[in-house]
Amino acid sequence: MADATYIPPKVWSAETVSGGRFANINRPTAGARETRDLPVGKHPLQLYSLATPNGVKVTILLEELLELGHAGAEYDAWTINISEGEQFTSGFVSVNPNSKIPALLDRSGPEPFRVFESGAILMHLAEKFGEFLPVDAARRAETLSWVFWQVASGPFIGGGFGHFYAYAPEKYEYPINRYAMETKRIFDVADQRLAHSRYLAGDEYTIADIANFPWLAPFTTGDIYNDAKTFLSIDDYTHVKRWVDEIAARPAVQRGRIVNKTWGDEQTQLRERHCAADFLGKRLG
Repeated sequence: MADATYIPPKVWSAETVSGGRFANINRPTAGARETRDLPVGKHPLQLYSLATPNGVKVTILLEELLELGHAGAEYDAWTINISEGEQFTSGFVSVNPNSKIPALLDRSGPEPFRVFESGAILMHLAEKFGEFLPVDAARRAETLSWVFWQVASGPFIGGGFGHFYAYAPEKYEYPINRYAMETKRIFDVADQRLAHSRYLAGDEYTIADIANFPWLAPFTTGDIYNDAKTFLSIDDYTHVKRWVDEIAARPAVQRGRIVNKTWGDEQTQLRERHCAADFLGKRLG
């Protein structure tokens, strides 16, 4: 048990044992720890990811693009097991020097190029295919504002509330209260907006919804951080719940949510995705 009266040293050292989930792979340095190439499939887009909220953003958008008939959005999705440190292989570091999922390799042109960070991938794909990002300046600005609101808010929910409430080796009141308050404030921001708007950026479904849905939806169903739904009284946010239910019913969203999923019921897992037929026999919705 760590000392609640811990006094930080004058100079911090990585020799300190932090404990908690992922402690065995966390280090204060970047770069590859193992030489290993990434697999490459036949499609224009190669995705290296895991079905965490950040990873699901991209697979939902790709499935939505395919639903609209964009053949150029065909993709191979390869699972990166972050618990085993696969994000620190040389191949993955070459597509994301920050060693975080998701990472995308766009091979549709003469020279392949990488896109990393989920928000950047959403923008790249939306612009590439001309979908889910309005052209009108005002509506585009509103959409991107909500995208980057999520990018800024995600660490408070995951690395903040999720870590101290579910993963930390000790349960201390101060960090749990601090991040529970911020997570509830984030839900209230979304709930107040959705009380007056069908979607986050207006009447149109956009990458703003695709970015935020994977983070907010699991709280409404209790599928994240144990009993966090009850602890945070998520049922109070009725407009968020209405929005979640509408988006969750979309076929592309149902497909995208199981891509690179490696836990839970076997019928809801799709460790790799290479074509539409891979979804046959899987339970969606």
